[in-house]
Amino acid sequence: MTAATEPLLDLALEPIRAKVHAGQRLDLADGLALYRTRDLFTLGELANAARERRHGRKAFYNINRHINYTNFCVLRCRFCSFYRPFDPRGPQVPDGYARSVDEIVALAAEAADRGATEVHIVGGLHPTLPFSYYTDLCRAIRQRCPGLHIKAFTAIEIVHFTRITRPRLSIREVLLALREAGLDSLPGGGAEIFDDRVHEEAFRAKVGEQHWFDVHRTAHELGLPSNATMLYGHIESIDERLQHMLKLREHQDRSLRECPAAFQCFVPLSFIPAGSALAHLPGPTGLDDLRTLAVSRLMLDNIPHLKAFWVMHSPKLAQVALNWGVDDFDGTVVWYDITKREGLGTNRQELTVEQIRQLIAEAGCEPVERDTLYQPVIR
Repeated sequence: MTAATEPLLDLALEPIRAKVHAGQRLDLADGLALYRTRDLFTLGELANAARERRHGRKAFYNINRHINYTNFCVLRCRFCSFYRPFDPRGPQVPDGYARSVDEIVALAAEAADRGATEVHIVGGLHPTLPFSYYTDLCRAIRQRCPGLHIKAFTAIEIVHFTRITRPRLSIREVLLALREAGLDSLPGGGAEIFDDRVHEEAFRAKVGEQHWFDVHRTAHELGLPSNATMLYGHIESIDERLQHMLKLREHQDRSLRECPAAFQCFVPLSFIPAGSALAHLPGPTGLDDLRTLAVSRLMLDNIPHLKAFWVMHSPKLAQVALNWGVDDFDGTVVWYDITKREGLGTNRQELTVEQIRQLIAEAGCEPVERDTLYQPVIR
């Protein structure tokens, strides 16, 4: 008797199991059944089967450095504990910051000297920094660290850049200018949940799904690869999570069919309530994290990689997730200022390569260092 034929605790999973093993696409009803089932072991087995079909027992990681250039932001998203208000009339809040181009280049050079292949650069929507700051930033890093991959600026930041240029630039023009300055790819942040109700209640002032998809569609048309995210565990429903995944899947179908680039990785982000305006919410449990990662792998059949971002999931849960559909452990990170897990962490959130490789090996996987484009790095 094989895993594909042994009896199930939840008979509602039988047709889904048949689809998964036949390589057929799941629909919304299948996703709802997977979220509702109490047969968690079968859910994990199905997600792992989908993972191994693509990647075998390989688990990817990279040597990277996250850099946040500012925490000043004109937005006031209720789920965010990162932003600081900016007062153009006088002194700023004590813990607000905006790093100079020279400071960021020094951090990038330090990372490159330590073996990093990628810098991941995002920040708040600063009300006074000019667009030239961002192009100068990319250009200076490229000149100082020519071999370092620059993954920078969420779709929300790209739209902000179109609004601060005079005369206004289009999304395409902004991306072309950044690419000419050295930008290599886009992260997937700012997606949150693609739903009008959630948008209205949790991040009303932030651009919604149409603008987010406009940026990634244009990036893919220009040959810039990107990632996609989902922030879950706050005020959204299970149905809204699944609709979010289906919208990403539809977009990916088009990019794969028509564009030279597409989404490389899906990154479900576990909501951390501490310090936000939604601090009264409990946030997702570890079980919800595992279930969401597994369902993501099964629903998003056309996005090649699934990441458990250990900074938000914890290294231990990310390790377990390597057998629940996840193939990417992320990287060394070093400094992450956007969230501190359970309010107890510090900005310095770092794992060594040795720690990452040990966690992966203990999960029964083969550690593979990758670059941003998922090509193996040979040291």
